[in-house]
Amino acid sequence: MTLLKRHESRVPSFPSLFDNWMNRDLMDWMNWNFSDTNTTVPAVNVMENENEFVIEVAAPGMQKDDFKVNLDQDTLTISSERKSEHTLEKKGRYTKHEFSYQSFQRSFTLPERLVDAEKIVAKYDNGILHITLPKREEAKPRPAKVIEIK
Repeated sequence: MTLLKRHESRVPSFPSLFDNWMNRDLMDWMNWNFSDTNTTVPAVNVMENENEFVIEVAAPGMQKDDFKVNLDQDTLTISSERKSEHTLEKKGRYTKHEFSYQSFQRSFTLPERLVDAEKIVAKYDNGILHITLPKREEAKPRPAKVIEIK
């Protein structure tokens, strides 16, 4: 069942027009500067296969130098900080100065002693930061062992 809002009058009232104008025009800047969840934290995919864990961070428009990836004990932390300023001076009575600041930090607790920390690789390609965390040999699954009965 779909619920519809009905107006008793065919002419919308002033508050309704004002509310719609405020919601659509003035508050649209929220949609330009933030994700659908109103945060600046990028989406992350975490995958596991027999040999490794893979983390993908969606961060289009950034550069590889914008990221820091650290491993401290069993905690992997991905962070970024980016600042920009633009000043546009025109003849006349105004100057336009815009600045932005973006940052995020995501942390993941890795399974204890499963990851070979020396072989972790990170690469940024086409707007996605890929982090590959190889498993230690002893953590990889082994085929079932058939035990001979004597």
